[in-house]
Amino acid sequence: MTDPGERLRSSLAADQSASSGMADFDSPIAMEALRATRVLHAADQEPFPPPARIRIITIANQKGGVGKTTSTVNLGVALALYGLRTLVIDLDPQGNASTALGVDHTVGTPSIYDALVGDSTLTEVVHQTTASPHLLCVPATIDLAGAEIELVSVVAREHRLRRAIEGYIAALPPERRPHYVLIDCPPSLGLLTLNALVAGDEVLIPIQCEYYALEGLGQLLNNIDLVRQHLNPGIAVRTILLTMYDGRTKLADQVADEVRNHFGDVVLNAVIPRNVRVSEAPGYGQSVLTYDPGSRGSTSYVEAARELAHRGVNLPPIDSTSTPGAATRFAVADAAAPQNRQ
Repeated sequence: MTDPGERLRSSLAADQSASSGMADFDSPIAMEALRATRVLHAADQEPFPPPARIRIITIANQKGGVGKTTSTVNLGVALALYGLRTLVIDLDPQGNASTALGVDHTVGTPSIYDALVGDSTLTEVVHQTTASPHLLCVPATIDLAGAEIELVSVVAREHRLRRAIEGYIAALPPERRPHYVLIDCPPSLGLLTLNALVAGDEVLIPIQCEYYALEGLGQLLNNIDLVRQHLNPGIAVRTILLTMYDGRTKLADQVADEVRNHFGDVVLNAVIPRNVRVSEAPGYGQSVLTYDPGSRGSTSYVEAARELAHRGVNLPPIDSTSTPGAATRFAVADAAAPQNRQ
């Protein structure tokens, strides 16, 4: 089976060859194709820089259908293909992230449920993906649907995922520790999402470029503030990603402008457009980057991942005096030496 990274590089070479004669065409389509080729080619030539410390990013939004899972999968694949060790944790009982990464999540498969409710470690439930050797996934099975009820009586129930991640990282040798841990949350503000917010050091919020996407955002931000006050003082919204952008509508521009005006530099410059390839890819157990590397959806997620990676280069250390477990995480991150793509 062809390696996804090789497929991507082959596609880049083909796209570059095909677009070499487009420089003389002053049309939006030609210029867009040329820009997409250059973006992908630059990423292929220059691996993304490793972060200053391990980044544990919770991808959350209680509204469904805004691109949480899609963004988790494609950002994870982009980071991994361009040299950064990445772990995706599927915390949604639907298991869509597991499907998109080609990881089995049928009943009985070792999954995140066993680490949250049972006695398993993340090491025992982590699976290798087909997208990249640098990308691992902890799948979710339907058993996770009952985890919220089962966790109610568990001591320190909000910290189960945090402790599992810290134990996993501490047990790994420096050269195998992940640069990024991406946590895909369910479309709710229940105990699973709370575990993800307590486990993470930062939050990435995907926002659909439609009016309804802004409703309920205040509730999510209030919940994050409550978590910061009582459970995880280090959590912060560091990234907002605009998704499902339709340039044919004024509404998409209005929503994008409103989000940028309100949140400022937290919003990534990269915007994810509506693209049928993004929707088709999970049906083949793939991300859009491996399914159709030259598509607009693939280009946009590579841009977003690159921007995310560059923002992580100069991150300040976590304040270990105010955040439980932060000292352990920072020491682990210091030991993780930058590694180029193999």
